[in-house]
Amino acid sequence: MPILLYHRFGPIPADPMTVTTAAFESQLGYLSVNGYVVITLRQLVDYHLGKRPAPPAKSVVLTVDDGHKSVYTDMFPLLKRYRVPAALFIYPSAISNATYAMTWSQLREMKETGLVDLQSHTSWHPNFRKEKERLRPSEYEHLVEMQLKESKKKLERELGTQVDMLAWPFGIYNDELIDKALGAGYVATFTMERRHACITEKIRSLPRYLMTHSDKGAFERILVFGHRG
Repeated sequence: MPILLYHRFGPIPADPMTVTTAAFESQLGYLSVNGYVVITLRQLVDYHLGKRPAPPAKSVVLTVDDGHKSVYTDMFPLLKRYRVPAALFIYPSAISNATYAMTWSQLREMKETGLVDLQSHTSWHPNFRKEKERLRPSEYEHLVEMQLKESKKKLERELGTQVDMLAWPFGIYNDELIDKALGAGYVATFTMERRHACITEKIRSLPRYLMTHSDKGAFERILVFGHRG
């Protein structure tokens, strides 16, 4: 099953990870007319936990990282139009603070539709590899625990939602980090790898296919073949 990962949207590709709004709408249309079923990330996780049966054939999951304001202005209207769900992985330090980010009220509005699940992307999106090189071991351990716990706490307090899934910033993870995440109350964590999530994948590190502007015109191959397309 492909778990698709988006970051930003807009009328033009401002950077490699900006998928144009028109391209995204075209992708949703393709899913709709070709028999694909967009399921929630929660459905997928519950399946891996043995809480529900296998998802339908040709299932797809939509996820978005960071909390860029174009998710609200460009993606959200299309989610409502096509009635498809998505999971947003948010780092709270940017929300209602950074000019590029959404606000808490916008996130609450999205949550109220029932189409958007809001989960953690740590507190401020650190590069754990660089931080481990820079900090003393005790400082690094404190940073990791703070990033995992404070993000979960802030999101749950502001949004009144269950936060138990985590996307690793920059896709950086290892067994030590995964153990810390499980200890902080996360039941599933997600990486950033351009391949499908297979039935046998570990829920501790489920891969997501990073969608970029360069994928324009290759959507069908991505769905069918993943990185082999």
